[in-house]
Amino acid sequence: MKIAVLGGGNGSFAAAGDFALSGHEVRLWRRDPDQVVAHRAAGSRILVKDHSGRHDVRLALVTTDIAEAVGGVELILCPAPAFAQPDIARLLAPHLRDGQVVFLPPATFGSMIFAQAAREAGNRAKASFAETGTLPWLTRKHGPFEVAITIRAKRLPVGVFPSDQASHALEVIGRAFPDVIEPCGDALSGALMNAGPIIHPPLIVMNAGPIEHFERWDIHKEGTQAAIRRVTDALDAERIAVREALGYGTPHFPLAHHYAKEGEIWMYGRGSHDRLTDSGDWRERIVLTEHRYMREDLRLGLSLLVSTAGLAGVTTPLAKAFLAIGGAICGEDFTQGGRTLDALGLGGLHRAELQTLLREGF
Repeated sequence: MKIAVLGGGNGSFAAAGDFALSGHEVRLWRRDPDQVVAHRAAGSRILVKDHSGRHDVRLALVTTDIAEAVGGVELILCPAPAFAQPDIARLLAPHLRDGQVVFLPPATFGSMIFAQAAREAGNRAKASFAETGTLPWLTRKHGPFEVAITIRAKRLPVGVFPSDQASHALEVIGRAFPDVIEPCGDALSGALMNAGPIIHPPLIVMNAGPIEHFERWDIHKEGTQAAIRRVTDALDAERIAVREALGYGTPHFPLAHHYAKEGEIWMYGRGSHDRLTDSGDWRERIVLTEHRYMREDLRLGLSLLVSTAGLAGVTTPLAKAFLAIGGAICGEDFTQGGRTLDALGLGGLHRAELQTLLREGF
């Protein structure tokens, strides 16, 4: 199938390389013209490294022209950080066509940002927007055109906006991710599967000392201790309580299953945590005030959780606490703004009105 991948980070390179490796026609869009020129000069190739070896794959197109990238494709995948979504959504909005599927893995309810951008651009194409609970790859770039894939997702819960187009969207996404996709309802359900706002805030806040002391620190290895895991589980319980209060059913993909040796398989499958830490790729420098774990997962992800909890009538003391502490670390007030329902233009909707919008679209 024809797939457009938007962005130039770890997830985008893993997506472009892995899709090309599977035989799809892949077009990669990046905003930086110098990087695009360099990538073309290198033959528009990506070196993919995984458990089976090294794979040199060629992309059909590398471009700064988003219209050229998405014209005629079935699937548009954008794994860019949530704080980059508004700009990309505005650039993409005029070019969407009937039947195209925009897949955001994960998105922090970014599906609404892309859908609203298309609406504001006057584009009435019958496109659909979907998001899931995690990036489909545990991955890191090892060079300008080289990416290492440590794990491929085994289960991806996917929510679709509008949900009455879910059948088509899931079929298209399923051809790119065979035997991996699991429907989980509407886009808000998909957003409330996002693992990033659950796993990363405790790891960066409770490891703030060693993160700032050591040149490199692996928050998933030495940084994942029993005390932190207990806090992570408690924060995850707040997420699951919000899902239940809004009427979303199981499975809720509790993060505890990511670490478990038995029981239900989580999104990355059994043993993924050990393979992640064994790779060494997550022993890295983290600038707390700048890193996406803080700016995306904590600030945007937890503000969405707290805001949605308010609609659901659920208390989220830990999520609020991490917002306050994260803001203090950055010298800002994270309890104000962020990605709330108000910020998304949905704050005036009652629960039933929001559910109708999620089902039927604008």
